[in-house]
Amino acid sequence: MSKWYERGVFYHIYPLGLVGAPKENREFSVVNRFGELCKWISHIRSLGCNAIYIGPLFESSTHGYDTRDYRMVDRRLGDREGFQEFVSHCHEAGIKVVVDGVFNHTGREFFAFQDILNHRENSPYRDWYRGINFAGGSPLGDSFGYEAWQGHFELPCLNLFNPAVRQYLFDTVQFWINNFDIDGIRLDCANVLDFGFMKELRQHTAEMKEDFWLMGEVIHGEYGRWVSPGMLHSVTNYELHKSIYSGHNDHNYFEIAHNVKRLESIGSQLYTFVDNHDENRISSKLSNTQHLYPVYTLLFTLPGIPSVYYGSEFGMEGRRTNTDDSMLRPLVSISEVKKFTCPLEDFISKLGHIHEQNPEFHGGRYQELLLTNRQYAFARFHESQAIITAVNNDDSDAFAGIPCPCEGNTAVNLLNGEIFPVIDHRIGLTIPANRGVILKIMEG
Repeated sequence: MSKWYERGVFYHIYPLGLVGAPKENREFSVVNRFGELCKWISHIRSLGCNAIYIGPLFESSTHGYDTRDYRMVDRRLGDREGFQEFVSHCHEAGIKVVVDGVFNHTGREFFAFQDILNHRENSPYRDWYRGINFAGGSPLGDSFGYEAWQGHFELPCLNLFNPAVRQYLFDTVQFWINNFDIDGIRLDCANVLDFGFMKELRQHTAEMKEDFWLMGEVIHGEYGRWVSPGMLHSVTNYELHKSIYSGHNDHNYFEIAHNVKRLESIGSQLYTFVDNHDENRISSKLSNTQHLYPVYTLLFTLPGIPSVYYGSEFGMEGRRTNTDDSMLRPLVSISEVKKFTCPLEDFISKLGHIHEQNPEFHGGRYQELLLTNRQYAFARFHESQAIITAVNNDDSDAFAGIPCPCEGNTAVNLLNGEIFPVIDHRIGLTIPANRGVILKIMEG
């Protein structure tokens, strides 16, 4: 039987932005905003999503990735009881919950860094950070030097080769499992994390909770280095993300198909997306927003574990600047957006349920069937059954004769119920302009 994450359809939430929390954590008291997050659960499930990636959640100083306390819920979101209630409601709705694990670096207010500031060489935590040098200073005026993530000295890098640091982080994961019953962790900056640490984390989490999922943030590199039975279950598929939007902007389905083929051996395990909290909204990336329909069709039917970023189901736009990414992480009131009908939301909901209900998309084998610059068709398999996806990025309808890769005499379009005959192992049909079809091959 497949694991829950192999059947997963994710909804990605950047909580501090969604609820409109203050950008700086200077609060003395807890402000419970989990009640607002709970209002999203029924909407998320209505999209066919059965998992949430929500983060960052740990107590931090500003944007969430400068951790202040790994074992405290960010007070701008709420308290322990509030998050426990949120996870409980998600589980009751059949939704798994995955949180951010920011284990490469901390914020400057983290207790270990503060102890080094106060006690320098005498601090018992002087080996908790990489590159500590008491003979020099830092650009922020500290009396010692240290390594920082990409030169951002408000984010000092943890020394993951230190057994005490590793154990502290393993115990932290156990804390979040024991207290909140989370189902997985997304590892921030996994591309620069120590491989030994990630292997050991996989061993520990397998003992902590059955089917606990580890997904890493990796932008460049050979994803197979991170995804294996002894390492992580998944990483972010930035390669597919790039090829999906540029393949439509350039009318070049060869780019997408090449990427899928290159990653075929691990593609079904990768976390796939078209936008996120670091990337411009897909509606802002596409030259033709009508391409949103074939884009999301591919997201939900190509190999991978699909994810929708909060608000993008409403066609929301947003671009980052060189100094500000707040437009990617806005306040959104579910009660306000639900007042408006949105064809894209309905379409994504249909795709989400199609993906969830058909095992062909849960790791099923991929086979390319048709490829031109503007039309692309492929099959996904489960045992002897197959589903064909065909998309068209042209402004005109396109007739296609698509090979049928399995036995059957009819093909049903799961998007609208239309039936096509299979004649001599081929299906002749018109793919609508800037749209797609999803054909279930049937016998009888």
